[in-house]
Amino acid sequence: MSGEGVIAGYGRLDGRRAVVTGGARGIGGRIAATLAAEGARVAILDRLAEEGERAAEQIGGLFVEVDLADAADAERATEEAVAKLGGIDILVNCAGIFSKTELVDLTIAEWDLLFAVNTRAMLTTMQVAARTMIPQRSGRIVNLASMAAKKGGACEAAYAASKAAVVALTRAVALEWGQHGITANSICPGYVLTEMGADTRTPELVAGWAALSPLGRLGTVDDVAAVARFLSLPESGYLTGQAINVTGGMVTH
Repeated sequence: MSGEGVIAGYGRLDGRRAVVTGGARGIGGRIAATLAAEGARVAILDRLAEEGERAAEQIGGLFVEVDLADAADAERATEEAVAKLGGIDILVNCAGIFSKTELVDLTIAEWDLLFAVNTRAMLTTMQVAARTMIPQRSGRIVNLASMAAKKGGACEAAYAASKAAVVALTRAVALEWGQHGITANSICPGYVLTEMGADTRTPELVAGWAALSPLGRLGTVDDVAAVARFLSLPESGYLTGQAINVTGGMVTH
């Protein structure tokens, strides 16, 4: 994956317990590895069993297979991960799916599936996490949204709407649970070349996307993981309710 290298850690998350959905590969995999390098014990939740088991083994964490499109299974898997970790301090919701369909052809089934995985699953995992975070009066929640949440996207109506809902949901969590010492923020990545959406990309598209950034390049998994790490650290304790752009300047609001 472009941008990957040796992850430097300083033990700033020693003793912390983290759950990362979608952590088998891509951005979620890099976030899981980055938190582990900082000393956190990480549980990966993913539907990709073989890749998830391998990713967890590489970082000394644990893996729980899950179908996040199924609300009951999402709850079951999150509860299992929290139990195996002995609690939870950090929740990173990174799992997501993408579709590219013209609006006139968008089906209700496709719309519902994207919202089930991209948005509803986050509600479920956060509710489970809150059962521990609220009594302990501390917690960090990081939800992956998208640049599409702020600017939309042609032929991406369901995806963009589901990610905009993530931003709104995260802000609601920040307002409701801040009194319990819990912070909640979302990250809005720009174009990062991961497995998601790979079947819709062409070299011409990639070159065009890179040209949109004042920095003249696309994002990397490390760019996003670095922000997720910061949001998990004690230093970010007064930062909550934000939708942080990691877009290379493509979006600035």
